[in-house]
Amino acid sequence: MAYPDFFALVPPLRLYDPLAGMLAAADEGLLEYFYRDAVKLAGHSCPTVAGAWLMCRHALTRLYGDEMPLRGGIRVELRDRQDAGVAGVVGTVIGLLTGAAGEGGFKGINGVQYRKDLLCYGVDMAGEVRFTRLDSGDSVEVSYNPASVAMGDGQPELMKKCFSGQATDAERRVFGPLWQDRVRRILLEHGDDPEVVQVMS
Repeated sequence: MAYPDFFALVPPLRLYDPLAGMLAAADEGLLEYFYRDAVKLAGHSCPTVAGAWLMCRHALTRLYGDEMPLRGGIRVELRDRQDAGVAGVVGTVIGLLTGAAGEGGFKGINGVQYRKDLLCYGVDMAGEVRFTRLDSGDSVEVSYNPASVAMGDGQPELMKKCFSGQATDAERRVFGPLWQDRVRRILLEHGDDPEVVQVMS
């Protein structure tokens, strides 16, 4: 399966998951996630998926520094309700990366390694998403706004045509690469831009 070339340029996220280690699902419990994993989960690559990836990366860096992040050891709270805007997509991607799950998540084995109820929506906060380490209680809030990363020339008009079913085959072939170019710029050129991702301790 072929993906846009820039997917491979996005640095992966590496985490230690003791459950994966205990059950011999991954050597020493070390898991490596690539941007394409988030794309496969969501079924598409877009600014929202890119934003969830970036918010998670920034939060894990702030919370763990040079330590290996502990997958399954993080509570994730979102300000918006699950059915509001793109909150559900954001939570799903972050849940993949952190192991945090809602009420249908893994209940643990004898109360150990549970993931259930670590992903919550509709929580009052200043930021968009709050990440909290379960071991230390340290937390960080992050927000994402890609508005400063402009669409390419002609993209807004093509987007209207494509999503209204009025685009020609030729127009659709032009639109897709334009769409992904903006995602590329968000991830690779603006991933550390404080106008795009805001980190609040």
